Amino acid sequence: MFSYLMPHRKEFFTLLAAHSDRVVAGANATLRLTNGLGLGSEDIPALVAEVNTHEKSADKIKSELIVLLHQSFTTPINRDQIHTLTIELDNVLNALQDVVNAVGMYSIKESTAEAREMAALGADACMRLNRAVIALPQKNRKAETINLCKEIDAIESQADRVQRKAITALFEGGVSVWWAMKMREFYSLQENVLDRCEDAAKTIEEILIENS
Repeated sequence: MFSYLMPHRKEFFTLLAAHSDRVVAGANATLRLTNGLGLGSEDIPALVAEVNTHEKSADKIKSELIVLLHQSFTTPINRDQIHTLTIELDNVLNALQDVVNAVGMYSIKESTAEAREMAALGADACMRLNRAVIALPQKNRKAETINLCKEIDAIESQADRVQRKAITALFEGGVSVWWAMKMREFYSLQENVLDRCEDAAKTIEEILIENS
């Protein structure tokens, strides 16, 4: 049934892939922003605006896909799963937007090694999520897609460890209470990006299992 219906509704997968492309673009801009803090090597306001632009573009794709869901009698996979995956991709971009907007909101002028590592992990997870979404309609790439989802889960676990290390360092390093508080919140926002990627990866795994 899965392979029979998919060719008739390729636009669903095209829109999901476009949505995940925006996720990757937003994650890469967030990584550049985090790496550039305090160095003067990046135009920070421009990168914040770039992430916000990708989020708005993704919102339009999400709306288009939801309209298509309502207009379609048949869908290539369970319509609730399509809707869930769309919302979860949107949640990743919203989480990235929260990270970059926090830079100005909390007046974060410098980065840390842990913040840069978490941003890199976020970009890595988003790249794998994009690859998994693109491979989703291709039944012969099921094993590859499942492996990508498992890698996202492993990256999220690694980010958990980095976050714990980062928070421990904050309260052992003799920094000001204000700096510790705002960086703890910043790390939490970064970790939320990984959590949202993991949610999307789990939905993709469920889709693959249900349609195998």
